[in-house]
Amino acid sequence: MADALPSPPSPRSRFIACGRLVCAVLWLVVLGLGMGCRGYRLGPTNPELTEGRSIQVLFFENRTIEPGLPEALNQALRQELQRDGSYRLRTGSDSDVLVRGAITGYERRPLAFQPTDVITVTDYELRLTAQLTAVERLSGRVLVERKLTGRTSIRLGNDLPSAERQALPLLAEDWARQAAAALTEGGW
Repeated sequence: MADALPSPPSPRSRFIACGRLVCAVLWLVVLGLGMGCRGYRLGPTNPELTEGRSIQVLFFENRTIEPGLPEALNQALRQELQRDGSYRLRTGSDSDVLVRGAITGYERRPLAFQPTDVITVTDYELRLTAQLTAVERLSGRVLVERKLTGRTSIRLGNDLPSAERQALPLLAEDWARQAAAALTEGGW
């Protein structure tokens, strides 16, 4: 008797084998994503320091001759603290932490020049330096005292004051990101 040829797999068994392969691949993808995100945490970065605490941002003192800096800095810091969500932002006198500061420096440094004229500046770097101080309201203990510098660059068009005015929110946001990190991550 001749050897019988094996019967071809039925469509049902092919479907089951394909389903197992898809399931194994999906399991590997989920496992890979889980391993890649294992260090990520939702919520405050240092809940021991910030949980349940409120913060009030007082108006910053301007020790430069540049107008409009305190308003931009205060607004950017408040927005960054709200975005971060580690503290509850307060405006009254019932907060746990008081934040104050002084703007100590504002400078414009040339970054790039015209290719044919090494005297004419095309790009500037703006720097804003401010002292940040955070104090516990009840105890008076200083939590943070740091000098931070925000930076941004501007392309010079026909009007330098307008270019600086347009870049001021970006400059304040850069400083506020650093300040919010100092306030929420600790290292006090």
